[in-house]
Amino acid sequence: MQIPAYPTETIIAYTTVPLKLGFGAADEVGYEAKRLGAKKVLIFTDKNLRATGHPGRLKKIIEKEGIGIDIYDDIHVEPTDKSFDKAANDLRGNEFDLYVAIGGGSTIDTTKAVNLLITYPAPILEYVNKPIGNARPVPGPLKPTLVLPTTSGSGSEATPASVLDILDLKVKTGISHPHLRPTMALIDPLLTVSTSPEITASTGMDVLTHALESYTSMPYDKRKRPDHPSQRAAYIGSNIISDIFCIKAIEIVGKYLRRAVADPYDLEARWHMMLGSTLAGIGFGNSGVHIPHSMAYPIGGMVRDYRPAGYNVEEDMVPHGQAVTITAPAAFKFTAPVWPEKHAHAAELLGLNPGGMSVTEAAMALSDEIIQLMKDIEFPNGLSELGSTEADIPQIVDGTLKQQRLLVGCPRRVGEKELTQIAKESMKYW
Repeated sequence: MQIPAYPTETIIAYTTVPLKLGFGAADEVGYEAKRLGAKKVLIFTDKNLRATGHPGRLKKIIEKEGIGIDIYDDIHVEPTDKSFDKAANDLRGNEFDLYVAIGGGSTIDTTKAVNLLITYPAPILEYVNKPIGNARPVPGPLKPTLVLPTTSGSGSEATPASVLDILDLKVKTGISHPHLRPTMALIDPLLTVSTSPEITASTGMDVLTHALESYTSMPYDKRKRPDHPSQRAAYIGSNIISDIFCIKAIEIVGKYLRRAVADPYDLEARWHMMLGSTLAGIGFGNSGVHIPHSMAYPIGGMVRDYRPAGYNVEEDMVPHGQAVTITAPAAFKFTAPVWPEKHAHAAELLGLNPGGMSVTEAAMALSDEIIQLMKDIEFPNGLSELGSTEADIPQIVDGTLKQQRLLVGCPRRVGEKELTQIAKESMKYW
């Protein structure tokens, strides 16, 4: 039987990462390393996390299995093309058959990139997404990677992407390919209790934007069908499978983020936020994101005179969770009219009581629910609090328009005019 030729996509391509979630999951890292046949392991972490003792404890667990192991801790928070290249150059020539990443999104993304650059050497821009890079496909499988996230936010443990700043262009971008997805995730909420309230707030809002953007992204069956299965994008658009994960992640953030920020030892809240992070990662790692993440990349890349409270850093930076959230209220106000049912549902998941509201009114209230959550967790109030001014808007918009791999997910046509308005509305919310 011949399959009819459809102009739009008809196939949901779904992939995710095997995982273990729960208190003490990190203690099984030695078992998993041995199961994967590892003889020489490299742990990636950062210096701040190494000081907590977690990486050293994992090293001992792996060594008990008779496996050789080293630790690399020169990880740059909010990684760059230069930091990726430095890490790859530092490690090139060493023989490791398994990588273990323990840390937040910066550490996990660095591990993915270094694995790629060592396995298939090439200039980093060869792999970076168009139009900034050449979007060269990853030639083949990478070495196995176990990831142990220590923040409830990036979802990188479940995604096929690695995000970085291109320093010369002052813009963030990414590398996306199914081969970048980790081999397995060990998700242990106990690894997050040392996280500051500010980091908990920022990474938790990253969970929310992942889930909201994924849930409201352009549906897979409204996109052009690829000419060949190998050309299908890593992010295919919203679909019934990813929606399941996103809905639960939004609900979890609405219920537990305030608690996790207020009390680092609220283990119930920590457990659920780790779950929410991974669920959102599975969701957007399949369907993709749109405006807030697209705008976050130039916002993060253009940082000046801003050092976030709660982060032990020695240079200006906008944490990714702050960068993606800061335009979210304005962005979802823009997208709500074209898909009011989903936006209204998301608002209810965050706590809205729609009462006698129409669906459209409830959809527009999603922005208000996000702003209230931002207030409750003492989040920065708009772009102006991150050091941006209206004079920066043209450059923010220009950098956003370069993120076409993400903007194609927007459910409403968006261009320079619309992005400029969103940026203006994002300057200050209350």
